[in-house]
Amino acid sequence: MVTMRNPFKRQDSVDATAAPELHHTASAEDVKSPVDEKDGFVDSNVGDTHEVHGHNPWEDAGEENRLANGKERPIETAEDIATRCISLEDDPQMPVHTFRMYFLGLGLTCFAAVLGQIFYFRPQTVYVSQLFLQVIAFILGRAWSAVLPNASRGKVWAFLNPCEFTLKEHVAILIMSSTATSSAEAISVFAADELYYNITPNYGVAIFTLLGSQLLGYGLAGLMRAFCVFPTYIVYPNLIPTVNLFDALHRDKDVGAQKKRLRLFWIVFVCIMCWEFVPEFIAPTLTGISIFCLAKRDSAWVTRIFGGSNGNEGLGMFSLCLDWNYVGSGGGSLGALFTPLTTQVSQYIGVALCIMIFCGMYATNAWNSAQFPFLSQQLFFANGSFPAGSIYDQTLILTPDFQLNKTALDIFGLPQYAGSNAIYYLGCNLAIGATLTHVGLWYWRPILNAIRQFKTRQIDDPHYQKMLVYKEVPMYVYGGIILVSFAMAMATCYTGNSQLPWWALIVAIILAAFMFPFVCVIYAITGFKTDVQQLAQMLGAAVVPGNSQANMYFTLYGYNSCAQGLSLARDLKMGQYCKLPPIANVIVQIIGTIIGALLQLIIMKQVISNQREILLDTQGSNVWSGQQVQSFNSQAVSWGALAKYFYGPGSTYQIIPYCILIGLAVPVPFWIGHKFFPKLRLNTFVSPITCWCLGYLSVGINSSVFTTMLLALFSQFYLRRYCATWFRKYNYLVSAALDGGTQFFVFIATFALFGAAGSAQEMPNWALNPTGNYDYCMRCTSSSSGHEHCDLGVPRP
Repeated sequence: MVTMRNPFKRQDSVDATAAPELHHTASAEDVKSPVDEKDGFVDSNVGDTHEVHGHNPWEDAGEENRLANGKERPIETAEDIATRCISLEDDPQMPVHTFRMYFLGLGLTCFAAVLGQIFYFRPQTVYVSQLFLQVIAFILGRAWSAVLPNASRGKVWAFLNPCEFTLKEHVAILIMSSTATSSAEAISVFAADELYYNITPNYGVAIFTLLGSQLLGYGLAGLMRAFCVFPTYIVYPNLIPTVNLFDALHRDKDVGAQKKRLRLFWIVFVCIMCWEFVPEFIAPTLTGISIFCLAKRDSAWVTRIFGGSNGNEGLGMFSLCLDWNYVGSGGGSLGALFTPLTTQVSQYIGVALCIMIFCGMYATNAWNSAQFPFLSQQLFFANGSFPAGSIYDQTLILTPDFQLNKTALDIFGLPQYAGSNAIYYLGCNLAIGATLTHVGLWYWRPILNAIRQFKTRQIDDPHYQKMLVYKEVPMYVYGGIILVSFAMAMATCYTGNSQLPWWALIVAIILAAFMFPFVCVIYAITGFKTDVQQLAQMLGAAVVPGNSQANMYFTLYGYNSCAQGLSLARDLKMGQYCKLPPIANVIVQIIGTIIGALLQLIIMKQVISNQREILLDTQGSNVWSGQQVQSFNSQAVSWGALAKYFYGPGSTYQIIPYCILIGLAVPVPFWIGHKFFPKLRLNTFVSPITCWCLGYLSVGINSSVFTTMLLALFSQFYLRRYCATWFRKYNYLVSAALDGGTQFFVFIATFALFGAAGSAQEMPNWALNPTGNYDYCMRCTSSSSGHEHCDLGVPRP
């Protein structure tokens, strides 16, 4: 019998409740490994001492999980997710380190790294998603085991194809390849250096900078895994669909209930993949159907409030979106079907406040908002030699080596944000402060308890108990990773002309180490990632003022280390859910990171060498674009060179840095209120999410927000509470199918239709593909003179 806490009921987080002792069903994949048990890093000292039982998600609920009326009890706590939505089955002898795993893992890592880096320099924002890699890896692995002769044909075939494609091979392949899906942060630094600063680090410096910046966060996460990975309250909600899919693909494949689940997955996967062709290409109006826009097509305010089918069009209030590419998670950490209802309620409270604040600021001209576009991420002239509202040219106030020219700044004046963009930065800083207090108030007891239990390996999580059969990665290994990474970072900071002094590097690492546990805990419980990039840029500007080059490197180690730590912690939890040995988990994670980073560096060098002029051009071409490097460099310049004038005392935006301190106080009233009025359930309110969502609608296509909210209520409230059996068996699997099928289509369409192969296909205009905004709202654009121009006849760019 294993005891577990109920962390989602935060007021009872230190109380232990007995987990149900359920029947164990043997896995259909209990195959004998062709290699000895050391392949799985089995610890023979503990291998037979930790029996934990639980229900499989495809089985009917036991009597202990039924209400008095015979219906299944709803999934309510993290304990329920751990014991009823995720299988506890394991076979310690299942092979992991096979030739097939490494061949497919390295192949998909190279594929993801090369493609992800190429798309970093493309005008289309596309990435290779984890669900896409999960499906591809399964197809390739099953084909491998089916086509090649099996182990009975001799030693060579036993080495190449030892058994059926196993769950643990599949998990290891996914972890290895998914580490390389997005461009490393250091690549942005190198690209900006080569394009704007005429600094070309040699391969040695670049490689060690990459490895130091990528692996430092892994060491931090490893040292803190006692409370960031192991406990039951550490859920990582966006992992549940992925793990459900692993269970459906590999466990008890001959059981009728499991066949039904798998059949539903493939039906939904194929249907959504075919459907996406309609809103993405044939009928884009389905991306945002707005009754208000159709009823009042000549109002700019209707566009601002109810429009949202096009980028930076409007706030999308009450729009109906039929495109899962926007309604779904998009591969991110938040999704309507898997994110907890408490998270989503807190999110939509913030969205409602966001709508009111944006409209109020624009209507009252606060921060000169009415002089600039309603939604925009650009910097604008507010006064000086150019009309107010025209786009700010940062090069006018910088010296040739990209330092601030104070004389030019006096002539051209300070830039300003669009009001909505300023609120976005304000909300981000509020969220940073609120995250610190929220985690400290609500989770300090379970965190402290988890650390104490870790010392004796008695953490009361059923999956952790099953993992005790495997040898754990020693703490000194993670400590060694930090020391080696720090040594590489320190050496390359001076040999690579980073202009970041040694003490500033230490401050950046301390920032990452301090922020990581707070950011990781709230991400693991709610699915929300607190963005600390702005904090790193702000602190970097204070530590090394007036130096954009140093600001980039400070951000690299202060922000990227935290982000990489989240990646390792999440993958360690995936390994715990799927019973992948911890040593194997860390090995494939590091291999994928190193191989991916090296390939990304090579691709970056080649692209810049051959496409330099196009990457420097603001417009770019239909094949190549430097927009992401330009944005990265612009942020470094604005923080590194202008922070003192932009955010200092007496400036327009002086409140933005102070919002970190203000955010510290935001969770306190709800914590106190819960102490006195527990029936109000103020403990379920996640204030950092609400703070961050104050600027949630400041960018992009917003027509999906209302539809996503309705789906969240349907899934996480109605189905979860009143259709508990269907929710447990199918909800997360359907989420994986919808996201996976959509991402599969988007990947293919990017090459076939949207110009990634060099030539874009155009859909003729018709009723559901109009020349203006897709939702028929009035189109508002900003002219070169700075005035907003709204017209029904303005075509899309």
